[in-house]
Amino acid sequence: MNSVRLAAYTTLTMIAFASNSLLCRMALKETSIDAASFTSVRLLSGAAILWLLMRWQNQAPLKYGTWRSALALFIYAVAFSFAYRSINTGAGALILFGTVQATMILAGFISGERMSVFQSIGLAAAIVGLVILVSPGVEAPSVLDSILMLASGIAWGMYSLFGRSLSNPAAATAGNFLRTAPFTLILSVFALPWLHLDRQGVLYAALSGALASALGYVLWYRVLQHLRAITASTVQLSAPIFAALGGIVLLGEALTRDLLIASLLILGGIWLVLRYGKE
Repeated sequence: MNSVRLAAYTTLTMIAFASNSLLCRMALKETSIDAASFTSVRLLSGAAILWLLMRWQNQAPLKYGTWRSALALFIYAVAFSFAYRSINTGAGALILFGTVQATMILAGFISGERMSVFQSIGLAAAIVGLVILVSPGVEAPSVLDSILMLASGIAWGMYSLFGRSLSNPAAATAGNFLRTAPFTLILSVFALPWLHLDRQGVLYAALSGALASALGYVLWYRVLQHLRAITASTVQLSAPIFAALGGIVLLGEALTRDLLIASLLILGGIWLVLRYGKE
């Protein structure tokens, strides 16, 4: 894959990740849907659209993907939804993306990856930018919310790492989503006493699953084939920028000086990591 196409796919993927955050925030904050139902609709919608895509291509998705990836995907999705019922958006983003980055960087070091001086500077700049981005709204989260978001970040980091050597990203993503169905069923049964479906909330969850999650993750698995673990972890720090910009456009949130500074630091840091990487 040439560098222009890789950059375009990576940007689209980060926009999908940001859209996921926005849809989850709007559903759990502005509608009455419960977190378990949001997670179930999200995963089942993703499974349905990917199954249809695979059938259209005459492929059997259950031949691809793995149960370990499906479990990681499910843990990420359910922990993310339950944490965001009450956790502050800024604190949640800091914990989630910090944990994802730590997980993937550790895996990269274990596998022998190392960063150059300029890459280290870029990583540091991106982390500083992320802290600036979330600091104005950070409030101390509860221990439970922190644990849930930590689990979500670790699970997403592992899911990303599991997908780095796949030959068919679309089929693998479809297989992973379909394998989450039994986990989703168990979650729905346990959460039945607190079930509360909301038409708008279900719509947000379906869009999150079918578009931002399913199709976004297909792109992510394809991008991961061309990135080292450390680089992939750093690139994901751009997602909060897109989420913040989406909040400005869709939710009427303010464009602040801190957002501009954070955006420059994060994007500049990512550029250094990519520019002086070995891909």
